[in-house]
Amino acid sequence: MGKTSAAGTPQRPDSNSESHVRLVEAAQAGDRSAFAEIFAVYRRTVRGIVLSRVPYAEVDDLVQDVFLQAMERLPSLRDPAAFPGWLAAIARNRATDCLRSTPRTTPLTDDLPVADADRTEALLVLALIQGLPDAYSETLTLRLVEGMTGPEIAARTGLTEGSVRVNLHRGMKQLRERLERKPA
Repeated sequence: MGKTSAAGTPQRPDSNSESHVRLVEAAQAGDRSAFAEIFAVYRRTVRGIVLSRVPYAEVDDLVQDVFLQAMERLPSLRDPAAFPGWLAAIARNRATDCLRSTPRTTPLTDDLPVADADRTEALLVLALIQGLPDAYSETLTLRLVEGMTGPEIAARTGLTEGSVRVNLHRGMKQLRERLERKPA
């Protein structure tokens, strides 16, 4: 259902385009290949939203849960153009539900083996990002972990590009401050 480039490779639909709306409408009508394409387009977005809120080990299962819920509820979505924000809300709510039902874990310490130092450092930075306000944590995770651009984040979450820019700027400022305070 996506467009095809001059080179003949399929292009994913822009979330605000007419083809995006047609893709959602097809999935609402039961077209499983359309839903598979929606999954391909939005997987990184949902993963980033979930990762900004829950422990890393929970992310993959929650991403699947989000898409299962979306597939079940898709027929009730009245406006296909509202799909990006609707899906982002499902992801946020599912992550919140998970946090409510999951017992708190002990944070990582520096006594892990040196071979895992890079992974440990990445998890520590992710923990700092997760400690930021949700709006900043989500946009930073989508940008820094999932590699999405500001316009992509806006299109995939229902936020305005201006809000995304502000959240990224303020989130980076707070992250820098926390990194500077972190003991070496």
